[in-house]
Amino acid sequence: MASTFFFRKKYTNHYIVAFYNLENLFDTKDDPKRLDDDFLPNAEKRWTSKRYRKKINKLGKVIANIGFSKTRKAPVLIGVAEVENKNVLQDLIHSKYVAQKDYGIVHYDSPDERGIDVGLLYQKEFFEVTHSESIKVMVHNEEGERDYTRDILWVRGNLNDEEIHVLVNHWPSRREGAEETAYKRIAAAKRNREIIDQITSDNSEAKIMIMGDFNDDPFSESIKTHLVQQDFFNPMERLLTRYQGSLNYRSQWNLFDQIIFSHNFHKYEKGKHCFSDAAIFDKDFLKIYKGRYKGNPFRTFVGSKYKGGFSDHFPVYIRLKLN
Repeated sequence: MASTFFFRKKYTNHYIVAFYNLENLFDTKDDPKRLDDDFLPNAEKRWTSKRYRKKINKLGKVIANIGFSKTRKAPVLIGVAEVENKNVLQDLIHSKYVAQKDYGIVHYDSPDERGIDVGLLYQKEFFEVTHSESIKVMVHNEEGERDYTRDILWVRGNLNDEEIHVLVNHWPSRREGAEETAYKRIAAAKRNREIIDQITSDNSEAKIMIMGDFNDDPFSESIKTHLVQQDFFNPMERLLTRYQGSLNYRSQWNLFDQIIFSHNFHKYEKGKHCFSDAAIFDKDFLKIYKGRYKGNPFRTFVGSKYKGGFSDHFPVYIRLKLN
């Protein structure tokens, strides 16, 4: 009994902030404004209500468990990517594993060509939103035409009464090749820096987190050169190895999913949060357990073939300590 009390007392001041790409979380309804034709009951993927509900419950189970062993609570903040609309996030926060956590949602529709957005879930008990907005990323292709990508979600709020800013991202993909599309992600990095400059011009001591699926690794030019400058720290640099990442493509690990933060999260101040550690949430139940792709994320689809898994990405998280 005493050891249980000690464990609870020890971790009451620890909090998880996470990011998770939910892999095409579409509902089953046809939206003429979105490219959701693959995710309908009569489409090739046969995206039925039963499959949708199963995915919602599986994702809820993951969210409830991210960092739980370190804090005894679900993440207080979790950025998400690849969601079709606010309705799917409503279904997610009311699913059986997280319904009791009382999550709120920050979400805006963005102009992405595929019809997918980013969002932020927050536990109302610990976080209060004071401002939010969706910020456009203007990217053009070589012909000068606009490439419609996901907006950046900027949320300002109070985490246990300390003001923090969160920028949730999902940068342009590498579909036409990593080098060929690098300029798009550099443009997204520069847009984040513009937002950071705007925040710090009002408050030079502002505490800022940048999270997302950057479609680039920690040592890619977009992140290492253009995003993470002397005022920011990327704890994810140490996590990517030949044997570990947040997604696997052609037998190679990548860590596109990252949480980066301003250096003042290293500072110890009473009543303020400081950084404790970072990790990839890659528990065995999230992995393919046998065969050629053993150890990779257990995803919902491979092409049009239904697998019934969670996502093609593992979540990532950081732990904060409230001093």
